[in-house]
Amino acid sequence: MSAPVPVLPSDPAGRRLVLVVRADPVICGHSGEARCLAEVALQRGFTDVRIVTWTLDRLQASGLPLKPLETVSPYSPGITVERPEPVGDYRVPDGRHLAGLTGRLVELFTDGVPTVAMSLYLSPHTVAVSDAARIARRLGSDVVTIAEAVGSDITNVVRDCVARGRHGAAAHVLTSYLDSDLCVAVSRYTKDLVVSEARRLDALSGSSFADELAVRVGVSYPAIDTSAYTGLDPEQTRRVLQRRGLTPDGYVLFLSRLASAKGLDDLLGGYVGSRTSERLRLVIAGRGPKEDDLRRWIADSGVADRVDLLTDVDDAEKPALMAGSAAFVLPSRPQPEFVETFGIALVETMLAGGGPVITCDTGGILEAVGDTAVVVPSSDPDAIRTALDEVVCDWSPQRRAETAARARAHALQFDRAAVFDALFAGVLGSTVDEVA
Repeated sequence: MSAPVPVLPSDPAGRRLVLVVRADPVICGHSGEARCLAEVALQRGFTDVRIVTWTLDRLQASGLPLKPLETVSPYSPGITVERPEPVGDYRVPDGRHLAGLTGRLVELFTDGVPTVAMSLYLSPHTVAVSDAARIARRLGSDVVTIAEAVGSDITNVVRDCVARGRHGAAAHVLTSYLDSDLCVAVSRYTKDLVVSEARRLDALSGSSFADELAVRVGVSYPAIDTSAYTGLDPEQTRRVLQRRGLTPDGYVLFLSRLASAKGLDDLLGGYVGSRTSERLRLVIAGRGPKEDDLRRWIADSGVADRVDLLTDVDDAEKPALMAGSAAFVLPSRPQPEFVETFGIALVETMLAGGGPVITCDTGGILEAVGDTAVVVPSSDPDAIRTALDEVVCDWSPQRRAETAARARAHALQFDRAAVFDALFAGVLGSTVDEVA
């Protein structure tokens, strides 16, 4: 069981939720997760909901894949997005933006409003919340803190630090995590990853993080707005697709970040030479660091006239693209800097009722899809080709419909209201061991 968590006042009026995350316009499933949690918080009686994130110029300079600003859906009234300005001038060579974010958190934590603060990504967001909460408590105020490990914060920071023998930086991140009142991970795989990397750190530095993390960390799957994907109007879907020159069931879809770990070269290699490529287009939607490489691969593939690369898909268009697909392929593969720790896009397409999902047993993907997907080995274009031809060319309409129904039923468990209620039970009067 987890340690007892401080409890907010029972009266909903006057409660505040602060979410610290890489928010819109960043293309990231956890940006959407924060939006979902914020929306449910309003429904559950929080009267002040803040998303505290980074300035737009800093995001644009970071290299993160970003949506065009004009395509970002507005937040509901009652949700305020704050982008604190950096602190200091050129004589502070680094950390200025983090200082601005931490300072704003201190102000929010010390203005007398009962507050729960949740950070998504341990570095730097949990580090900022931990520092701000420590300062607030020194100033006589208190805040309930929740920290969510999403996985890439472990592979990108903790694992890398341990591999390089930089145990101090890794210890900083994990200490901030454990300073939180409630520690969760986005999947069982992610929790196991946190504990295993902590054991490596313990062996390197003589620390004892792993045993405490094994006890303290619960599981809270990402919160998804299921209503945005279920009950779509087929005629509206048809109109959205028509604007893209597409037809329902006329294409295979990939929709995620354009990154090496997503297996884009494997997908393209599997599509080339398939029977599917003779019937359906391949639509690849997203943005990311592999965009230029992908354009070159498509040009050299021999099927460039049948492949569409969409880099400007907005939040309103995404469900229709998923619903209209004949198959959805995410051939994610493990890499040192990134492992798919859940697979939010997979759940979204299962909710939308598109064609069968083809994916890999990578990281926490099977927790997202259960037994409703066609699972192929990672880094195997031939297996992708076989799976594509099977589901597109060989499955009967009845089998496709039955698979879609089972997939949607499985995906509904990740509805944002259910996830929020289970997670926040810990700050509304009980303790949390494993929530999902």
